[in-house]
Amino acid sequence: MTDSDDTSQPQPATRNTPDPALTLATRKLAGSTQCLNCGTELKGPFCYYCGQPDRNFMRFFPALLRDLMEDLLDLDSRFMRTLKPLLFKPGRLTRDYMNGRRFRYTPPMRLYVFASIAFFLLATLLSGDAISINDPSRQGDSGPIIQISTETEAEKEQLKKLGDALQSLPLDESTQIEIATILAEEDTDEPIISKHDFTFNDKPWDRETNPVDVLWLPDRINELINDEIEESPKKAELLDENPGLIVDKMLDILPATMFVLLPFVALIFKFWYLFAKRFYVEHLIFSLHNHAFIFCCLILLLLISTASDLLSASDFAAAATASNWLQTAIWIWIPVYLLISLRVVYQQNWLLTVGKFFAIGISYMLLLSLVTAGVAIAGFVLL
Repeated sequence: MTDSDDTSQPQPATRNTPDPALTLATRKLAGSTQCLNCGTELKGPFCYYCGQPDRNFMRFFPALLRDLMEDLLDLDSRFMRTLKPLLFKPGRLTRDYMNGRRFRYTPPMRLYVFASIAFFLLATLLSGDAISINDPSRQGDSGPIIQISTETEAEKEQLKKLGDALQSLPLDESTQIEIATILAEEDTDEPIISKHDFTFNDKPWDRETNPVDVLWLPDRINELINDEIEESPKKAELLDENPGLIVDKMLDILPATMFVLLPFVALIFKFWYLFAKRFYVEHLIFSLHNHAFIFCCLILLLLISTASDLLSASDFAAAATASNWLQTAIWIWIPVYLLISLRVVYQQNWLLTVGKFFAIGISYMLLLSLVTAGVAIAGFVLL
């Protein structure tokens, strides 16, 4: 028997290279043989019993400060590794999480909370600083990035036609007509909402003679309803002067509302995949990932939209056009991503997946419409 046929020789051991994401740098280790928290014998940089890292904090402060800055600027390596599959690999995060590959990614709840807070914070900043009402009397002022006019396009067209008709009058007649005065008469002092617009028991509402008094409602609720009706004209005047107030109130309420909405969204998935033999928590994780993706896309859309407006105002037409095309691509990618994620996670054929995609989409939009209407009403009440 030759040496080449001798299989009894020991084979070289395969060296397992530790994943840098699962360990600590040598300079940061305390070098303990036992966990300083629970006394368990250490087999690596983390205690397998209580999870405490074998980390040495007894070092010079500049070294600790350098490590802190590295951690902050790195934004957590798990978060950076999560962004790529979150944005470009539909369903990948959910599949990996269900298959046990979790530590490499940011947990679903933390990811959702971070994305939602970032979106609503950015939306609040833009709605407060970049949106204002167009005031024709302030010509020449450097306006905000985004302007909202209280006049509709139809009203503008009617006023333009009226102005053109007055200008076309004979000179001797047109000089006798104050065009500006006629156009100013369009702006009346009548309130948008009057107390007489509300009726109860087929009679005009009145706090003293005909208040709202629903028998099956507690007295406190009836009082709140009457208070709201009484204050509605004043609130309507405030909104007429500054429609951004209702937006600010809605943005205050929406984050908590969307968080409360998530379990109901998971129930929608549970209903349409009733025979998929999946736990409710799996649908919830899938909802968290998809909502985090949507919030990230909305953040990008807000930033690109603001940049596009700035570029347009600075006469960078080509860059502004490219920004608009990028926004269109993101809007197209959102439904495509959601469709593919359904296919990847639930692994049903394309015909069933497309059918359930539309069914879930309709169910979700109905739920979102009800929630949005409720938030708008709550925003008006809280003014």
